[in-house]
Amino acid sequence: MKKVQREGILDYVTYEEQRTSIRESAMRAKDARRVHCGDHLTFLFENTETIRYQVLEMVRAEKIVREADIRHEIDTYNELIGDAGEICATLLIEIEDVDDRARKLTEWVGLPERIYLKLDTGERTFAQPDNRQNEDAKISSVQFLKFICGSGKPVAIGTDHPKLSIESNLSESQKAALAGDLGND
Repeated sequence: MKKVQREGILDYVTYEEQRTSIRESAMRAKDARRVHCGDHLTFLFENTETIRYQVLEMVRAEKIVREADIRHEIDTYNELIGDAGEICATLLIEIEDVDDRARKLTEWVGLPERIYLKLDTGERTFAQPDNRQNEDAKISSVQFLKFICGSGKPVAIGTDHPKLSIESNLSESQKAALAGDLGND
């Protein structure tokens, strides 16, 4: 998948003028790539358009004008775009009750490594998490994950963690969006 390029990032004034249409398009792209798995796991698969939107929003919100700072944002967010045959997702662990959340984030240590995509070949490809986000005693409620799919197409997502075993099939529109991002459509 193509990374966000500097020429795709507008200055925040020009972006503000075009924000409505850019945002609408990015939200459609995000909706097609949002996958719920059980009651607590939401995956937001990223692509060039969703990451470009995030960079534009950061430039706008922070009123970033220095070239080095803009490039830093691009480099940081581009980490969430996979290379050929890879797809990346942000995992949100959503648990409203503070005490329940604290307990589960401790119980679910090792969860990021036990999350998988099931491919159309029947194989599972397990997530490669960004280990900068986790401690030994608990995991973060936001995770950045990379999946290496090769030529396979994702059809389901799940986890086989001993404390949380669940799998959700992808909808046809989700399958199409992810296969398109991988170039496997």
